[in-house]
Amino acid sequence: MSLRDIRRGGANRCSHANSKMTGGRRLAILTLAATAVLSQLAGKAQELQSPPVNPVVVELFTSEGCSSCPPADALLERMDAAQPIPGAQLIVLSEHVDYWDHDGWKDPYSSSFVTERQAEYIRVLRLNTAYTPQIIIDGTFELQGNGAPLTESLRKASATRKIPVHIRSVTLDFNGSRVLRGRAEVESAGEKSEANVYAALALDHVESQVLRGENSGKRLTHVSVVQEITKIGKLTRGSFSQDFQIKLKSGMDPTNLRLIVFVQTPNVGRILGAVALKVNN
Repeated sequence: MSLRDIRRGGANRCSHANSKMTGGRRLAILTLAATAVLSQLAGKAQELQSPPVNPVVVELFTSEGCSSCPPADALLERMDAAQPIPGAQLIVLSEHVDYWDHDGWKDPYSSSFVTERQAEYIRVLRLNTAYTPQIIIDGTFELQGNGAPLTESLRKASATRKIPVHIRSVTLDFNGSRVLRGRAEVESAGEKSEANVYAALALDHVESQVLRGENSGKRLTHVSVVQEITKIGKLTRGSFSQDFQIKLKSGMDPTNLRLIVFVQTPNVGRILGAVALKVNN
C-alpha cells in the first residue's frame, strides 16, 4: 500500500474496514491484557526497589476520527500513569495520523509526518496495511491482537538493554522566539551499528470535544501527543553530544510539554535507547 493510497482513502478504506473487524479483535485482546496488567499494579509497585532503568518506547498510531481508537488512547494513558512493568520505563508516544480527517472530523493533533512515519513502519515491518489503532513497540514489532499478550510483549522489550540517553540544559524561550533548547547526550554505542538521534516534542496531556464524525459527542483525552520529531544527529560507535532547538507552534502551552530523545537505527528500525522529560516539571 502506498502513502498516496493512505492519503486518498482508497486502500485506506480497506484499512478502515480492517480496523473495525480485525482491529476490533486487537482491541478486545489489548483491553483484556490491560485489565490483567492493572489488576497487578499495587503488588508490582511495591516490588520496585529502585527507579525504572530500561526504557521501552510504545508508539500508538491513532486518530480522533476513528471509533476504535478511544479505548486504545485510554490504554496508553493508563500505561503511562501506572508504569506496570518492573524495571522498565514505558515511554509512550501518541501519534495522530491525518488520513481519517476527511471522514467528518479533522483531528486537531493530526499531522502528515506521523502518517508518513506509520507508512514507513508498514513497509519496513512488511505489514499488510496501515490501520488505527496500531501499536509499535521499540520500533521492532507490532502488537497484534492474535499475538503475544500486552504484558509479555512489554516485558520482552524491557529485557533488551538500551544505550543510556540523557537530556541536559533544557530551557524555554516562549516570550520571544518561542523555542525549546536542550542538549542530547548518548553514551558510547560500542559495536552497535550507526543510528539516528531524534528529539520529539509532545503535548503532555490534552482534551478534545469531538463534534462530528465517528466519535461525535465524545470528550477524548490523550497523553504525550507528538507535535514534532526532529533529527538532531547521527550516532556511530562513539558517544554523542549535541545541542538542539525546537520551535514551539503558535498557541502551544509551554507548561504542558514533554521532550523525548530517542536513538533509532535508520529507516524506522530498532530503537536503541530513549529518555523522556516533562518540561513543565
